[in-house]
Amino acid sequence: MKLNFPETNGGWRKYEGGPVLGSRELGTCFDVQVLRDGPEYVMYFSWRPKKALAMCRSRDGVSWSEPEIIMTADPDCGWMDNLNRSCTVRCGSRWHMWFTGQARGYSWIGYAVSGDGVHWQRVGNQPVLYSERPYEGPSVMNPFVLWEEETGLFRMWYAAGEQYEPNTLAYAQSRDGIHWEKLPANPIFTGSREHPWERDRVGACQVVPHGGWHYLFYIGYEDIHTARIGAARSRDGISAWQRLPSNPIISPTPGGWDADACYKPAVLREEDRGRWMLWYNGRRGSEEYIGLAVHDGLDLGFD
Repeated sequence: MKLNFPETNGGWRKYEGGPVLGSRELGTCFDVQVLRDGPEYVMYFSWRPKKALAMCRSRDGVSWSEPEIIMTADPDCGWMDNLNRSCTVRCGSRWHMWFTGQARGYSWIGYAVSGDGVHWQRVGNQPVLYSERPYEGPSVMNPFVLWEEETGLFRMWYAAGEQYEPNTLAYAQSRDGIHWEKLPANPIFTGSREHPWERDRVGACQVVPHGGWHYLFYIGYEDIHTARIGAARSRDGISAWQRLPSNPIISPTPGGWDADACYKPAVLREEDRGRWMLWYNGRRGSEEYIGLAVHDGLDLGFD
């Protein structure tokens, strides 16, 4: 029997107008990241029919420009038959992107750089992160990276495990974005039988540092086909995670466009507007589009 949860919890509300990006004409749009660029929002997303990464812009986070492809798959390289699941970081005048390449039942993480966030150049022809430990299975994917100026480190949280849906979250760090050190403590976050909505596994995440905490937004799987979104926090972003009491915060809406699963959160903490914005990809059957949820107020309810 399927578990029953409200479609939102903990003060979150879904945008009532349905998906904000995606249609039968565009096809599956999934695993987004959203950045603020002055008054605009910039969305990077995976565009399945094109086997490509794309971007679009918005003034309000709801109405988006026509997608622009920024990188396409490269079957000739041997590990990028499909291209998806990226993360972009801006450091001064330079942009960095880590992305997922997939081929032959495996996933790897590659690296690219840009001067404007639109035109990208891959760094080398090989992945910068690949599976090499038992918990990683055949796949490492869904990189989320933060640049930590005080330590001079790029910090990566990534999903690892099975190819169809990964099983766990792990951590690595790097000084140049190319050579990564994986911690002995990995994996750092796994599904919990104590919380049945994530009992099968956990997947792709985003981390938001604020006020001495690292806030983790992640996918929890009741089973391989049923996914919801939850949150947790940790002081160091690696250990001693505290799950949000109101989890899961985003669940499928029965009969809605996201009736089967709610995947990959992309989160912004908007101090100037006193709110959190959360984009996610929702699925009903084989159709998968991008939706939006908002939390008015900055207190998520951990205390």
